[in-house]
Amino acid sequence: MQIFDSHTHINAWQFVQDIPDVIERALAMEVKQMLIVAYDQESAQRMLPLIEKYNHFYGAVGIHPDSADKYDDRMEKWLLDLLKHEKVKVLGEIGLDYHNEVDHDQQKAVFKRQLDLAKELNMPVTIHNRDAIFDTYPILKAAQVDQFGGIMHSFNGDQQWAQKFLELGMYLSYSGVVTFGNAKEVLDAALNTPLDKILVETDAPYLTPLPFRGRLNEPAMTRYTLEFLAQKLGLSAQELAQKTTENTERILGI
Repeated sequence: MQIFDSHTHINAWQFVQDIPDVIERALAMEVKQMLIVAYDQESAQRMLPLIEKYNHFYGAVGIHPDSADKYDDRMEKWLLDLLKHEKVKVLGEIGLDYHNEVDHDQQKAVFKRQLDLAKELNMPVTIHNRDAIFDTYPILKAAQVDQFGGIMHSFNGDQQWAQKFLELGMYLSYSGVVTFGNAKEVLDAALNTPLDKILVETDAPYLTPLPFRGRLNEPAMTRYTLEFLAQKLGLSAQELAQKTTENTERILGI
């Protein structure tokens, strides 16, 4: 079995002292591929040696909405230079986060600008949405995201929202949240996501799945989310691993 963690931050500071063991534990659980997502300059610097060393690790880089107030021409040049790397496959994570204190209009402007860049580069995006789904959807629709593709990272909407994003051509990636007892709407969305559009992820070090909620999340735990979803879908873990890996490879263009 081969599992693809479609969104992880093993480049986060929490893993600085533990990277070899984190990777070893992931491989032991058959999580053999990862999309390592950078969210600032330091995490990008930690991402690059990982994707260069490991054949089946790939990178994503974008300006997170938490940093939208820092976006300027210099930062955009830095971003564009990184996106030229042959193993950086995705622009992101980008989007909206109304839980933070960054001005909403500023977040929207930076989100739209990066979607324009993705369209120019013909590069897929991975989307962060927190408490902002009503604004995220129309921005993606206006950007004609179906032309370059994208992933709704850690999708947290209900079945109706899932359908709307699927109609935009988006892939829906499910994290440990789908295993939570209070996330029935997310589970319902997952169970109604076509098998050719579903991905799995950790968002490590966050969103640890049951039965390990409360612990630091890491890529190895993708397996628990995958097995949970497979059981709910009436599939074997092997079948769902194959589908989600194929889907992730397709959207990443690998």
